[in-house]
Amino acid sequence: MENGYKTLELYKGVRGISVKILNRIDRTDAYLDKMLDIELKNTDLESKDKALLYEIVHGVIRNLGRIDWVLTGFYKGKFSKCIPNVKNAMRVALYQIMFLDKVPEYATVNEAVNFVKKLQGERSANITNAVLRSIIRSKDKIRYPKKEEDLLGFLSAYYSHPSWLVKRWLSRYSENFTEELLQANNKRPTLTLRVNKIVTNLAKMESLLKSENILFTKGKYLPNFIRLNGLSNITNWEYFKKGYFSVQDESTGFSCHLLNPKPNDRVLDLFSAPGGKTSLLADLMQNKGEIIAIDKYESRLKILEKNIKRLSITNVQTIEADALDYKDDKKFDKILLDVPCSGLGTLTKKPDIKWRRDISDIRKLTELQPRLLEKGASLLKHGGELVFSTCTIEPEENFEIIKKFLEKHNEFELVNANKYFDKLLVANNGCIQTYPNIHGVDGAFAAKLKLKEEN
Repeated sequence: MENGYKTLELYKGVRGISVKILNRIDRTDAYLDKMLDIELKNTDLESKDKALLYEIVHGVIRNLGRIDWVLTGFYKGKFSKCIPNVKNAMRVALYQIMFLDKVPEYATVNEAVNFVKKLQGERSANITNAVLRSIIRSKDKIRYPKKEEDLLGFLSAYYSHPSWLVKRWLSRYSENFTEELLQANNKRPTLTLRVNKIVTNLAKMESLLKSENILFTKGKYLPNFIRLNGLSNITNWEYFKKGYFSVQDESTGFSCHLLNPKPNDRVLDLFSAPGGKTSLLADLMQNKGEIIAIDKYESRLKILEKNIKRLSITNVQTIEADALDYKDDKKFDKILLDVPCSGLGTLTKKPDIKWRRDISDIRKLTELQPRLLEKGASLLKHGGELVFSTCTIEPEENFEIIKKFLEKHNEFELVNANKYFDKLLVANNGCIQTYPNIHGVDGAFAAKLKLKEEN
């Protein structure tokens, strides 16, 4: 207990907690948002300091490539081998120096130096001081790889994306498109709400937001989505607890609206937790019919169950099962297959994903995804419809899976998404495909397949 208290004391305040989170992300498989949620729940920081903590930690991870490029150039020795506390204290300080202007540079440096001195001693503090002050003196002269000589090196360092990913995108898209995509991925995320029509309606929700002086705009593509003009502690609001809304990117709604379930349908959500899409399906079905929500992990299903209870949803039955082992002789009218994917369309909100993924992850996923599609297809009634969806922009995980499936299964047909959506969202192949730089929402894919009626 005493050691835990000492650790708490050492890593106190916004910058101290930021370093603690970054240290853990460096040495474990923990996801950024989960780490941040734990700290935000277990700290007595004021709201403005919680917002700053979120800004700093997300900002460092989002801009990690650029920050490390600069630090590597000024650090004498191998920066990657630097002591974690020192490395992440410098990252936090440099993020504030390069991207925030609320705190004077000298104050940022002093705070980092004092923090390092407390944890690592005088020598490390002196190094931190020398590196940061040297960067400040040379801030306007920092050099990145020359774009015309080393395009890949420039884009990777300046826009903080791993080179393997930038290389992939340059081979697929134009230079301009790739640069715009990298820029869009590095934007601060927006917060989007989905109004829960089971409990309230759009007009009432907008009125409540206005009464709290919360600025917002309507969603760009779907009804009942509201985009807030800034990040806020909206989940602490009493109307969140009453189930008036969920926090959900608009792109998560495309697959559900494409599936278009009706009130008395029997629907399968084969990868349901944490329940954002499940709850939207229930809303579209007016809380009628039946949704079977499957997930492999009990802990994730508990989160889903908590969400559907908060949202007053009563037509969902949860089942803990591996999707590939699940059996159901009754078959389904509609099936949502929101399959595990690389998540490379969500880098605005989940910047740590770009540093965690590599090409081998995509290869592994593209071995699994066709098996999941085959499984889902086997559970569909004749005349029924299935939507295969991901939150990635990688073709191997998207249309290439659908194309190969249709080549093997002439009993299925692709339903053109133009029937349901504005053509801006629909690719030439008839599937939904969004990009952060074009559509202003996460990158998402959705394809609708119909099992033909029996002859």
